Amino acid sequence: MKVSGAVAVVTGAGGGIGAALGRRLVENGARVVVADLHADKVESTAHELCDLVPGSAVGLAVDVSETDGIRALVDLAERRFGPVDVYAANAGIGGGIGLETDDDSWQRIIDVNVLAHVRAARLLVPTWLERGRGQFVTTASAAGLLTQIGSPSYSVTKHAAVAFAEWLAITYGDQGILVSCLCPMGVNTDMLTGGADLDDPVARRAVQAVTDAGGVLEPLEVADAVMAAIESETFLVLPHPEVLTFWRRKSADYDRWLSSMRRYQASLS
Repeated sequence: MKVSGAVAVVTGAGGGIGAALGRRLVENGARVVVADLHADKVESTAHELCDLVPGSAVGLAVDVSETDGIRALVDLAERRFGPVDVYAANAGIGGGIGLETDDDSWQRIIDVNVLAHVRAARLLVPTWLERGRGQFVTTASAAGLLTQIGSPSYSVTKHAAVAFAEWLAITYGDQGILVSCLCPMGVNTDMLTGGADLDDPVARRAVQAVTDAGGVLEPLEVADAVMAAIESETFLVLPHPEVLTFWRRKSADYDRWLSSMRRYQASLS
């Protein structure tokens, strides 16, 4: 898909990957609605984008785990810029550590990391089918292809996000709907350490597992990888190329991979 002239929605754009992706989109000629749960953060992002390219962006504070919030974003995009061409389901939250995570916390992360994608697709896909084009960009994680030491809810929901992206690509890929699925490892954002209790040894090991597995990238580096995938119509976006090597080892011998993961977990301080 050509980005120049496209209308995009980017969720979770109050900072990190979402804000960086918004920047790259407007720099390449797109007009963007940026969304976040926090009004001050998303307004700051929108102002920064408009400073780069006047009139290129508008921000809205909504909860994108709810259908009404997603509908408000789509309606705003249509009023200000036109029909949505690209929807980047980037909003995500971390999960609790271990089996102690309660049901309410499980439900919240499922709503944000998985069902927000489903609800967005329900709203957008029928219109995209009529128009014959549209692109859905899923921010998952390397945890969706491998796993996340420490957090079962993060691992499960990121696996589900990858699976839903695969399903969209299979079901609608021959009808003009493109899907890209982003699966990075460590990225220098608040999510990496901001929500972790580093005095908790389990939480500390979970963060260490990410930072030790590969280089920690800057959000703009990740956004560049996403932009390349949008332009080339590539499904799997791997800013950390070593993830593909890890995934191949996993799929080649599952039991050996599980054993190696247990040894790796035991080695973490």
